[in-house]
Amino acid sequence: MIVVISPAKTLDFETPATTSEFTEANLLSESQRLINRCQELSMQEIASLMKVSDKIAGLNVARFAEWKTPFSLDNDAKQCLFAFKGDVYTGLEAETLSESTLQYAQKNLRILSGLYGLLRPLDLMLAYRLEMGTRLDNERGTNLYQFWGDLITEQLNMQLVAQDSQYLINLASNEYFKAVKPKALKAKVITPIFKDQKNGQYKVISFYAKKARGLMARYIMENEVTDIEQLKAFTEAGYYFVEAASSDTELVFQREEQ
Repeated sequence: MIVVISPAKTLDFETPATTSEFTEANLLSESQRLINRCQELSMQEIASLMKVSDKIAGLNVARFAEWKTPFSLDNDAKQCLFAFKGDVYTGLEAETLSESTLQYAQKNLRILSGLYGLLRPLDLMLAYRLEMGTRLDNERGTNLYQFWGDLITEQLNMQLVAQDSQYLINLASNEYFKAVKPKALKAKVITPIFKDQKNGQYKVISFYAKKARGLMARYIMENEVTDIEQLKAFTEAGYYFVEAASSDTELVFQREEQ
């Protein structure tokens, strides 16, 4: 099965990755188009577009200006799985994955990205900030969903066919998965949902749900999960599968109050 997750706003380009192996992202020519567009924007325009402070906007102006290919470990690029930080990646703990699990992840784990489209774990990237929901007008439309169009879905289909995968496991946020066109995928989409008990009710709590997505991604990679019954056996961090609350396309996992 192919698993998709979201990227993270927080980045770590200081800590060395646990491997020197790397690959090149498949859609870099498309990324270059976005970079060219972003280089046309002023700091004030970026601050308004991204809803960030002038300091962060200035940082991104510099990043866009310095962006160039080819990437290498010597020009400040880093394997994306080790560069992203945040709740999902806290759960995933990429730095503790074994070499064999990392190789399995390279084949089966994909990261959606506003700038890079779709990334494999060992694909190199430069530091950036460009969220998928950004309303950046471009040559293909008024936002990044229109820019990426069918490209991300086509890439996923190529990889689903190459892996002979029947399922695509959606562990991404709504913002990012909207860049995928499920009806055009050559696989069944399964979306795990994580609910925590609070005041006697089970609900999705963003912080916990994000970390749980990372935990499940790791569980799938470490156990080389290939079918849904194995997926239902997920019990990390106290979560358990709830058959009665689940459906054919959504698997609900609950956890008692922490």
